[in-house]
Amino acid sequence: MPLRSGGMNLPLPDPRKSGKRLADSRNIQSLTMLDIKVIRENPELVKERLANRHDGSADLIDEVLACDETRRKNETAKQVLQSERKATSKEIGKLRANGEDSSGIEAEVKKIGEQIKALDDEGSKAAKRQNELLLNIPNLPHEDCPVGADEEANPIIRSWGEKPSLANARDHLDLAEEKGLISFDDGARLSGSGFAVYRGKGARLQRALIQFLLDLQSRENGYEEVNVPHIIKRECMEGTGQLPKFEDDMYGTENNEFFLAPTAEVPVTNLYRDTLLAKSELPIKMTAHTPCFRREAGSAGRDNRGIIRMHQFDKVELVQIVDPATSMAVLEELTGHAEAALQKLGLHYQVIELCTGDVGFSSCKTYDIEVWAPGQGKYLEVSSCSCFGDYQARRMKLRYKDAEGKNIFCHTLNGSGTALPRLLVALLEQCQDSDGTIHIPEALQPYYGEATL
Repeated sequence: MPLRSGGMNLPLPDPRKSGKRLADSRNIQSLTMLDIKVIRENPELVKERLANRHDGSADLIDEVLACDETRRKNETAKQVLQSERKATSKEIGKLRANGEDSSGIEAEVKKIGEQIKALDDEGSKAAKRQNELLLNIPNLPHEDCPVGADEEANPIIRSWGEKPSLANARDHLDLAEEKGLISFDDGARLSGSGFAVYRGKGARLQRALIQFLLDLQSRENGYEEVNVPHIIKRECMEGTGQLPKFEDDMYGTENNEFFLAPTAEVPVTNLYRDTLLAKSELPIKMTAHTPCFRREAGSAGRDNRGIIRMHQFDKVELVQIVDPATSMAVLEELTGHAEAALQKLGLHYQVIELCTGDVGFSSCKTYDIEVWAPGQGKYLEVSSCSCFGDYQARRMKLRYKDAEGKNIFCHTLNGSGTALPRLLVALLEQCQDSDGTIHIPEALQPYYGEATL
C-alpha cells in the first residue's frame, strides 16, 4: 500500500518539414513550470521554451518573478522586524521589572507590528498572484518536441494498415440511421444538441467495444482496471491541469466546486494525489471506462456531423505513474498499447507527433493516433497519448521516496485507449460493403455475438 502523507525510439521528423528542434535545455530537461526554482535560475530559457507554444504564456514569466521577488523580500524584511520586536519586547520586560516607564518602547513595538502586518498583506497578495499565474502557465514542451506554430507542423511518425478501397463510401451517420443504431432526435429531445441515444444493435456494439478495450488493456497489457466516480472535486481538476485554464469547457455543479468528469484521466490520476509512494510500487498502470462530459465551448465551426464531436461520449483511458527516468520510454509503450486496439480491429490509422504550438496545456510530449474515416475522407483523432513529466505530480503532490530517502515527484502519462465515438465512426465506415453490410472485426465478434451488422 502507498505511504500516505496527509517502447521504441521514434525517428525524428525531417527538420526541413518541422523546423528546428527545441533549444538545449540540459538544466531543465524534466522540470516544469510549477517549480519556481527553475524559473528563478533559468528565466530566459523558460521563456524561450514557452515562446515556442505561441500562446503568450512566456509573457507571464516576468510577472511571476516580480511576485516572487516581492514575496521573498517581504519575508526577509519580516524576519528582521520580528527579531527586532522580540529584542525590544525584552527591554520592555526589564523596564517594567525595574518600575520604569516603558510606554515609549511599547509604541515602537506597536509600530513594528504594524510594519509586519503590512509586509504580510503585501507578501500574501504577491503569493496569491504568483500562484494564479503558475496555475495558468502550461508545461514546458519537451526538448525533442518539434517546433511549430500549429497542427500544420505536426509530423507523421508512422502509419499502419492500408486504406480500404471503397467506392462511394457512405458515412457513419447514414449507416447508423439506416440500421437504427443511433438516434440523434432522441438525444436532442432528452438533452439537446451534441447528445445521442444508442439503440438496439448500436447499444450492443458500443458495449462490446468498451468490454473489448478494457479486456485488452487489463488482460494483455497489465493495467489494473478501476471504476471511479464521474463527479470530481475542483482540486482534482486543478491537479491534472483542466482548471483553471479550461473551465468554460467543463460541466460544473455546486458553484463549480464539483465537475462532471471530462475524461477518466482526472479521477484515475488523482487516486494518488497527496501520496508518497515507495519506488518499488512504480510503475502504476490503470485503465478505466467512463462517460466524458465537455461543453466544447471552443469548437464553433468544427465538423459536428454525426458522433464525431459530442458533449457526452464514452472513453477507455490508460494512466501510468512512473519513475522520471523511464517516462519517455513509457510514452512509446503506452502509445503502442493504444495502437494495439486499432490493429486488432484491423483499422487503418496514422500516428503524428504534436508540435510545440499544438501540444496540450499540461503535456510536454504528445502523440496523436488518427484513424481513417473513409466516409469523411479524412483522419480523425481517436487517441492522444501524452507524457506530463512532473507537471501534474507537482500540482497533486504525488511523490515517491528514492533509494537515498529523498522525496521525488513522479512522472504521469495517459492516453485514450480509445475514445468510442470516433472508433465507432471508423469501424462503421472502414468495415462497410457496397451494399451497406458492416463486417464486425474478428477480434470483436466474441463480444458482439455476430459477424455482420
